Order: sequence, then structure tokens, then C-alpha cells
Amino acid sequence: MSRRLALGMLVAVVACARGEHQGPGEVTRARVPPPVVAARAPEEARAATALAPGTPPAKQILFGDLHVHTTFSADAFIASLPMLQGEGVHPPADACDFARFCSSLDFWSINDHAEAISPQHWQETKEAIRQCNAVAGDPHDPDTVAFLGWEWTQVGTTPADHYGHKNVIFNDTDDARVPTRPISALNRQLIGAMRVMAPLWQRIQFPLHDWANRQRYLDFQQFQMELRDVPLCPPGVDTRQLPADCHEAAQTPQELYEKLAQWGFDTIVIPHGTTWGLYTPPGTTLDKQLTAAQDDPERQTLIEVFSGHGNSEEYRDWKAIDWDAQGNPVCPAPTRTYEPCCWRAGELIRARCDSAPADECERRVHTAQINYLRAGVGGRLTVPGTTVEDWKDCGQCRDCFNPAFSMRPGNSVQYALAISNFDDPARPRRFRFGFIASSDNHSARPGTGYKEFARHGMTEAAGPRDASWFARIVPHSEPAPESVPVDITTQGGNNPLRNLQILDFERQASFFMTGGLVAVHSEGRDRDAIWTALKRREVYGTSGERILLWFDLLTGDTPLPMGSEVRLDSNPHFRVRAVGSFRQRPGCPAHALGALAPERLQRLCKGECYNPGDDRHRITRVEVVRIRPQVRAGEPVRGLIEDPWRRDDCPADPVGCAVEFDDPDFVAGGRDTIYYVRAIQEPTPAVNAAGLRCTYDAQGNCTRVNPCYGDYRTPYADDCLTPNEERAWSSPIYVRR
Repeated sequence: MSRRLALGMLVAVVACARGEHQGPGEVTRARVPPPVVAARAPEEARAATALAPGTPPAKQILFGDLHVHTTFSADAFIASLPMLQGEGVHPPADACDFARFCSSLDFWSINDHAEAISPQHWQETKEAIRQCNAVAGDPHDPDTVAFLGWEWTQVGTTPADHYGHKNVIFNDTDDARVPTRPISALNRQLIGAMRVMAPLWQRIQFPLHDWANRQRYLDFQQFQMELRDVPLCPPGVDTRQLPADCHEAAQTPQELYEKLAQWGFDTIVIPHGTTWGLYTPPGTTLDKQLTAAQDDPERQTLIEVFSGHGNSEEYRDWKAIDWDAQGNPVCPAPTRTYEPCCWRAGELIRARCDSAPADECERRVHTAQINYLRAGVGGRLTVPGTTVEDWKDCGQCRDCFNPAFSMRPGNSVQYALAISNFDDPARPRRFRFGFIASSDNHSARPGTGYKEFARHGMTEAAGPRDASWFARIVPHSEPAPESVPVDITTQGGNNPLRNLQILDFERQASFFMTGGLVAVHSEGRDRDAIWTALKRREVYGTSGERILLWFDLLTGDTPLPMGSEVRLDSNPHFRVRAVGSFRQRPGCPAHALGALAPERLQRLCKGECYNPGDDRHRITRVEVVRIRPQVRAGEPVRGLIEDPWRRDDCPADPVGCAVEFDDPDFVAGGRDTIYYVRAIQEPTPAVNAAGLRCTYDAQGNCTRVNPCYGDYRTPYADDCLTPNEERAWSSPIYVRR
């Protein structure tokens, strides 16, 4: 048989082959032993009492993760493929087992991308969540509580049409008490592109180049076909009247809230990854979402301040883009703490001017800057033939804690709290968020931050497994003396791979971290108690460590906890108590070893579980942030955010740290004020805590980077560890005049 004939037969086989449906998996039936669960609350009470004798906490602290993806999400499925060093399928059952036996969470939610959830997968998701709750034991005292939800994944190409990602979570799980179908933000960007089948030649080449693993690629094609075959729901129809088996979409928060209101179920909507610049256009701000149409303060009560995709807390007043009086884009000049990538694009072209006349070189530089700005999140494609190292640390916050990649400060949590909407001057509209953190993990691993290890799996690091796959997947071009314009609205065409190639995943890999956690001050372990704590905003977020935190306004006989809103005519007085997280023992506790087979323990937990010792890390300081929201339109935001407003160093005592303070300026200031605290823990090594690992010169310029690649260029076992000050963020206390 000739080689050409053999190849032709292989192509024919692949073209006709079909993949298998990815099912939900089976939840392990074993329970976490009740004594293990029962010991958690007394230990927290002992820690609190040791810190403040005579004042035992009225509520227990429970830890969870409200942002978890499985390979029911299209991007998670892609990352699981062998060509990207993926470890294979991780369905919803894996998330349940991981939460109970690997990370030992008290609660979690499933949040696969609605854009890629077929009717069959939605039904399987509901059944898996019910199964997880069924094996958790007594509903009044379960080992974990699993919540049902999805992610509304909206992506715009300009600041005007970008609203970002929001998790939608429900208290109930019964069919009669949850929507018949998820509501997506379906478009042709990012996740929505996964419904579009790649050209036949591309679908064939992947299994042909990786014949031993061909079934995984065929399974992904089956996944896409199942999505493709779901018809779109007709627009303008009440969601309760739509067919059960159509795909429903809402393009704006307003549409999403209208549809959720039609269902009428108890729902929490959580914006997240707000400063993540991988997909967020430069110049995006939250102002357009603070309107009566686009905001739903009854449902959108929480915001994600930190995740495995980075920190969304901090505001900075530098800009990635500006506009002139005519509305044309302008590239801002760099500062000591920030270099816009449009500026870096111009400097890269300047270095290629060679013998070009000075005025011609300046024209090329200016054109490169504008081309970059007009390309939005695809800006790096406008300078042909560049590498990750060429871009240095442009676009990154140099003085932020674990910043999100290409941070968008106008979408930060601090900015959200500082702005006001004056459409009704008598009643300015403001956000009233509680703070949470999460993992945003895409391999069915809720609560990945319990130990800093396994960068591949515990973070989203992924990339081509070798140079050959790199050449097939990553766009590359030869250097050219001038930049080229790029229109990201047409760049991908009907090719989903090219849609993803617009995004700068190479540089992003250095910013993926293990995940954060949400903590609730709850009156019980049951579902309703946790949900009630979430609704009243008595919550806080951590960067992954189980730090214990209490933040109270001391007024009258009963302290008001974090998340409270109150009107005062006297200066407020606050109390903070913080206790560091447990130092971890290696390996897994006995109950995890007994519940999971050795091969499943290794594949799911990677041989390491939440396994606390007896000693705790030290809290080194408490920082207080004070924000006084705008009282007039156009009031500059920078001066309204005092970060930190005050800092209290803590004694070298593992028992913890207690601080009391008041605000002597409140009454005299005559304006509403928001307070929240950060409890900072002693430095410990963390995955990717140094980002691009820049070397800086005396002027503060990044002269070279040492990226932590997600692909073969960084060893798979290298976790890129750097000392990191893990922390907890309280929800704010809102004090009105």
C-alpha cells in the first residue's frame, strides 16, 4: 500500500469517526466522617476565644468556592486535550469529590459557561449536583453543600459593549425551582465560538497528528456538534414560554435580569474577573453598569475580589488608552509604575526603523500605537514577529498585589465602590457589594488554594506540549518594519481556533494562580443558613488560605458585622480580629485516603489534600481601606479611595491579631463612607506570585522578563514559586450620614 493511499485512508477514517458524549461521572458514595466535620466549628471558636476571651463568636465560619468549571465548559474541554498537556476529562462528579476529599470545602457551586451547555448537559449538571448533596449526609449538617448555577460569559469588543462575566447561582436544585435552561451571552467571541465547527481540514489534522489520543479530539468534535444542533430560542418571548430544548441568550445585564425576574427564583448574580484584561477591552469601566437598567441590587449583591485569574480589588489612575476631543484613540505616555502596551508597540517598531528618516520613523511609531489601540485585546497581533519577552511587562500593574493580567482599573472593585450615578440627583445610585474570592478553576477542582503546588491542574496553566504543537496552535509571523491593522471582529472568521488565538494566552500563563475562597459567617452548616449569610453579605474572601476574620462596627449592644449598612450621626468605632491559617501537613488525611482509590486520589487531588496541622501562620498587619463615594458627577475617583487609610502592625503572636479604631473625620466630613479591611499573613511561597518575573533597572523600568510559560518551555513540574503575602478581604461596612 502506498504512503499516499494509507494517509488517504486515515483521513477518511477520521472524517467519518464519531466521538462519545461526555457524561457527568459518578460521585463517590463515601461521606466525610461526621466527627471530622463536627470538629471544624469548635476549632474556630477556640481560635476566636483565644484572641478575644469572653466573646465567643455567635456564628461559625464556613469556607467555599462559588466559581467552578468542569469539562462541560468548552474552554475547559480544550485545555484538557493532550496537545495542551491536558490531563483529560473532569466532569461534575469530580468537582463534588474534590470539594469533599481534596480541598475539604463546606460548600461550592458549579458554574460552567452557559454558552456551551447543551440541554443534555444541563440535565446532567442538575442531577450531579443533586447526587453530590444526596451523599453529603444529613441536609441539616452535611459534609458539603453543592449549589447549582452557570456563568453568563459576555465579551464585547469595545468599552461601550463589554459587560463581562457573571456567575448566576440558585439556592434550590429541584426542576420546579430552577430555570429550564441556562441563559448565555452567546456571541461569536471566545466561548460562543466553540459552537462553530472548525473547518474539516483542521478537525482532521489534530487526531492525525496525535493518533494515540485521537478519541479525545473526536470527543470534542462530538461536544461541538451537540452544541451546534441546539436551535436558538426565539427572541422577545417570556423565558417561561420557551421550548425546553433551545439555547437562550441575553446580550446585556438588563436582559439577563429581566429573564431571571420572569423565573422569579431566589438568585445571586456575582460579577467576577472584572479587571482581567485577557478579554476586557482597554478603557472599560463599570460606570455603564451602574444604571437603573443594567444594575439589579437585589440579585447582584456580591463581587469577586480575587480568583485564580488574579486580584480585581485595586484601583490605579493610569490608563491603557485615552481619547482626544474628537473621540480618537490616544496612547498615554508611560509612568514609573505602568507602561501602556500601545507605547511598547511603538517602541518595538522604533527599534526596527534602521536607516529610515527620523520623521518616517516617528510616523511608523505613531501608527503602531494607534493600530494597537484599535485592535483592542488583539493588539499584540499588530506588531508582526514579536515574542513574549519583547513586550516586557507592558500593561501590567507593577505595584498591585497579584494583579490580574493587563489589569483594567476602571473595572476594579475599589472603583465600583467609589463611583455614583446621578441620573436621579436626589437619590444617587451606588453599588453595595459584599466581597468574595474564588478559584475560577476549569478542571473541576473547587478550592484549589489549600496548598501551593501542581501549577498544571491547580491553576489554568496550559499550552502546547512541544515545539511541533506550538507551531500548529500559536500564531506567528516574521518581523516587519511596520505594524499592521487588525480587526478582531473579523480576525477569527468561522474558525474557533483563530478566535482564541486573538487572546494573549502566552503572557497570561504567568498570571494564573491557585484559587481564592469565600467565607461566610453562618448560623449553621445547612444550605439555607449559608445562602442567608451570602444574601446579607456577611462574607469575606481570601487568597486561598483559611484565614479567620471578623470585622464589626461597634454600636449599641449588638455589633454590626461586615456587609452591614447603617446610618450614623456620630463617628464610627470598629473592631477587627484575624487569625492566620493552619500550616499544612504533607499528603492527605486518613478519611480522604479511605474514601478515594489511590489512582483517583492521585489524579484528582494530585496526592495532596487539605491537611491542617496544629500551628497557624502569623498575621503580620491589618490594613483599613476607606472609600468616600462621589457626591457630584465627575468628582475624581483617585482622591476618594484611601488605600490604606490606616495600617496596624500585629504582634508576633500565632494566636492572631485584634485591632480597634474609629474614624474621627466621619461626622466632620459629612458624606457617606465605606470601610473594609485586609488581614495580611506572613509571606509563604505561592504559584506565579511574581507574574512575569521582571528584572528592573534603577529607574523602575522592566529590562527583561522570565515568563512562567504554560507550555513546554517551562518544565511541567516547575511551580514558579515566589514569596507571597496571602490575605483576607472583609466585606465592606457601609456607613451613611
